[in-house]
Amino acid sequence: RARIHCMRLLMISGERHIPHGGRGPFWEMQREFSTHFERIDVICPRPEGPPTTTRIHDNVHFHPASCGRLGMVGHILRRGRELIAEHGHALITSHDYGLFYNGIGAARLSRATGVPYLSEIHHVPGYPVAIGLRERFERFTAKRYLRWARDRALAFRVVNESELAPLLRRLGVPAEKVLVLRSLYIDLETFSPAPEPLETEWDVVYAGRFFGNKGLERVIDAMARLRGEGLEVRGLFIGMGPLEGSLAERAQRRGVGDLLTIRGWTDSPEELADVYRRSGLVVCASTCEGGPRVTVEGMACGTPVVSTRVGMMMEIIREGENGYLVGFDVDGLAEAFRKVLTDEDERRRLGANAQRDVQGFEYSRMIRGYAEGLHELVARADGP
Repeated sequence: RARIHCMRLLMISGERHIPHGGRGPFWEMQREFSTHFERIDVICPRPEGPPTTTRIHDNVHFHPASCGRLGMVGHILRRGRELIAEHGHALITSHDYGLFYNGIGAARLSRATGVPYLSEIHHVPGYPVAIGLRERFERFTAKRYLRWARDRALAFRVVNESELAPLLRRLGVPAEKVLVLRSLYIDLETFSPAPEPLETEWDVVYAGRFFGNKGLERVIDAMARLRGEGLEVRGLFIGMGPLEGSLAERAQRRGVGDLLTIRGWTDSPEELADVYRRSGLVVCASTCEGGPRVTVEGMACGTPVVSTRVGMMMEIIREGENGYLVGFDVDGLAEAFRKVLTDEDERRRLGANAQRDVQGFEYSRMIRGYAEGLHELVARADGP
C-alpha cells in the first residue's frame, strides 16, 4: 500500500450503496483516499437492502443506520460517540445537503466529544438558479444551515472557488474557514484521446441524471432551433431519471425525435470514454452543479465542452479556447453548438486544448490533495 498516515477519520456520508454490495464514485474515491489514513469509519444511512459489506479497501469501515432519515441525528450522535471512544478519531467530516441531518448530527457529536468537524458542501441546490419551489426551499434551507454551522464547524470544504467560496463568505463564514478542495478525480489512463481521430457518431452528448436542474429540455430546444435553421444535430443522453419519458416526448413534439437517442448508463468507464471520443462536444446545461465531473472526463478525451456558468466550469472553460460558456437560455446554447460543430478543424483545436487543460485533475494527485488538506486542517487546529 501507499504511505499510511497515523490519523483516524470519521466520515458522515449519504453513501447507501456500498453496504448493499454496490460500487460507485465513493468506492472509487476511497481506493486511493484510504491509503492516507490509518482507519476510516463511515456512518451512513440505512441501505436499500440488508447490509452485505461493512469494510472496503482494508481500512474503511461502514456503519449503516437501522433508522430512517428522521432518526439520523440521534444515530449519528450515539454511534459516533461509540466509535470515537473506541478508535480516537482526529476529525469528523460531514457531507452536508438536503435536510442537513448529517451536519446537525456532526455538530452535536463534535460538541459532545471535543473532536472537530468539517462540513463538506459540494453544491447548493438552486444556486445560482432555482428551478421550482422545491429548489427554492432547498436553497433557503442550505443558507440557514450554513449560518447556523459557521460558528460550530472547524471549517467548510467547498469544491470550487468561483461559486461556492464567495457564497459562504457572503453568508458570514470567515474566509479562513473556507477550505477549497476539489472533488474532480479523473482517471487519465481511461479518459484519454484516441490514438487517431475517430468518426463522430453523436454531435452533442450528455451523461448524468435526468433531473430538472440539468437543463436537458433546453438542449432539445436548441437542437430543434438548429434543425429549423438547416443544421441537424445528433444528440445522445446517457443516464437515468424521472424525466426520461418526458424528454423523449419533448423531442418528438419539437421535431427532433429522430435525432435524439436516450439510453441507460454505460457498462464501464471505458465505454463512456469511447462515447466521448466519438462525440462532437459534451454539454452541461445545468442550473446548479458542484463540478460537474462528466465535462472534465470529456475534455480529458479531447472533446470540447459547452457549459452553463455553474460549478467549476467558470474556472476550467477558456472561452473559445477549450469550449464555450453560455447562459441559461436556448439561443446561447444553440449558437455555441453551431460554433463548435460547423468547423471540424476548430473543433479539434478546442478538443486538444481541453485535453491539455485538465491534466491537473489526475486521480491520485487530486485525492492526495484532498487527504493532505484534512491532515493540514487537523494540524492547524492542534496548534504549535
